Amino acid sequence: MAVVEWKKDGTVAILTMNTPENRHNPTFTSGMLQALDEIEADQEVTSIVLASSDKKNWSLGIDLAWMMDAVNTNRPQDIKDFMYELNKLFKRILTIPMPVIAAMNGHAFGDGAIIFCTCDFRFMRSDRGYFCFPEVDINIPFLPGMLAMMKKAMPYHKLEELVFSGKRATGKELEECSMVVKACDGEEELMKEALAYARTFTKGRTIFREHKWRLNRHIVEIMDKEDPAYIEPLNLMVS
Repeated sequence: MAVVEWKKDGTVAILTMNTPENRHNPTFTSGMLQALDEIEADQEVTSIVLASSDKKNWSLGIDLAWMMDAVNTNRPQDIKDFMYELNKLFKRILTIPMPVIAAMNGHAFGDGAIIFCTCDFRFMRSDRGYFCFPEVDINIPFLPGMLAMMKKAMPYHKLEELVFSGKRATGKELEECSMVVKACDGEEELMKEALAYARTFTKGRTIFREHKWRLNRHIVEIMDKEDPAYIEPLNLMVS
């Protein structure tokens, strides 16, 4: 089974993350970038729904086992390359000329929660699945670009609460602060609502490209200009 797969449902591309926990590593970023290129090449597609085949987890973020192996085998360049590829994936979602709608059927932690923020619109289940930034408990500060993506997705007071506490937020809680469009009762309703919402977008790609670029250009610039100061020395943790 491929790390990610996609299929068309009318004008909607359903992009499915396909591994247990959907951890982010070089194979994941490569698969996602290839899939997004293929989707954009299909001129019939006007929107994307980002889903997960794992019934428990939408995405649990960076593959720490891969990361620790790279550390233990002294492969710093592999880690840097991965961090830049991850930013490339974030930028691709931020600028692809169509809406990307997240359908979160399970947990989204850490970097998985950040990809959730990067999407243009978000749906969650109300009956299961937590959204969480556990970085405060494991001494990993966010890169400037990550914080910029998080700021676009939620009110600042909610961002502070979740970043500083590491608490687990439910779909209903995030619906109340308008971070998610709707908290849905079960996976069937989640996909039904996300797909219905995706089908409402039939605008031309040219205007969507320009709108997304003007809205998100500052985030891309932060990733390009500020993130390297932390990635290059691998200053990714605090003691």
